[in-house]
Amino acid sequence: MHVLRTILRPGWIALGIVVVAFAVACFTLLAPWQLGKNTDTERRNDLIRTATSLETAPIDDVAPGSAFDPETEWREVSVTGRYLEDRQALVRLRNVKERPAIEVLTPFAVSGSDRVVLVNRGFVRPTEGAVPDIPPPPAGEVTIAGRIRAAESVSNERGAGDQDGVLTVPSINPGLVGGATGTKLDEFYLQLSKDQPGALGEIELPHLDSGPYLSYGLQWLAFGIMAPLGVGYFLWAEIKARRRAAEASAPESSEPRSGGTAEQTAAAESPDEAHAAAAVVRTPTPTKGAPESRAERKRRMREELRAAAGASVTRQVGQIGQGPTSEESASDKLSRRYGG
Repeated sequence: MHVLRTILRPGWIALGIVVVAFAVACFTLLAPWQLGKNTDTERRNDLIRTATSLETAPIDDVAPGSAFDPETEWREVSVTGRYLEDRQALVRLRNVKERPAIEVLTPFAVSGSDRVVLVNRGFVRPTEGAVPDIPPPPAGEVTIAGRIRAAESVSNERGAGDQDGVLTVPSINPGLVGGATGTKLDEFYLQLSKDQPGALGEIELPHLDSGPYLSYGLQWLAFGIMAPLGVGYFLWAEIKARRRAAEASAPESSEPRSGGTAEQTAAAESPDEAHAAAAVVRTPTPTKGAPESRAERKRRMREELRAAAGASVTRQVGQIGQGPTSEESASDKLSRRYGG
């Protein structure tokens, strides 16, 4: 019952609810989030390793249709056609090599078909308060090489816009650019390789490292385990402390220990009280039922008074105005007062 009362205290109940909620979040939300990012990073690295080990292939061999196949991402393909500069769009607020950048997206019409592929030509550095000058792509038919990339997500709150007569979009999404320019584009886009016709600032391949996601996921799992264990330890410590406090505050037995005598009890008291008690103990007590004569009663009373006077005088020695300073004078005075 004592343990149950401790656990059911409002403070411990609230703390338990918080800890359980935190542990559930660690196991169902935080750890899976980080471990999922680690899985995505590992998959991306594997695709990049595979893609960089293969030769450049024609786009019809790798992506014969307009649909995007995740297994083909990062593959480098070649395509022949022409740039559609009049349908060009800019992606602002980007970061390349830890500096602000604007990425340039230009649709590319594939020769011999009705396919149009969105090409990311690279980046330019922004100028304050104005759209920077962007070198135009080459006119006419050219052959380019680029890597297949998945379309980026689009926020419902942000769409295509216009700045100084130039189309701007918040992300690299062929559907968004196609809707703004009235062009049907493939579901993926091409990241233009270095030194290709129409190329601008190069956007390099990501570094092939796993990042800290795996360690973060394991840490969240550890936190989800440690939090309940920590609360359990502190609860156990409080229960143990309360038990010790209850034992310390329990009333001690007031009964005297068996086997003790009156003389032993008097020995534990102060010397004066022990002397008086010893005198009283030594005083003969009449046997129950036997008649006591008047002389015996007077003698017993004198002995008790002498013993009490002796203890009182001993405690008052050396104090001004405290009466007699010796046991004999006090006894004589008492004898004169009570007779005998």
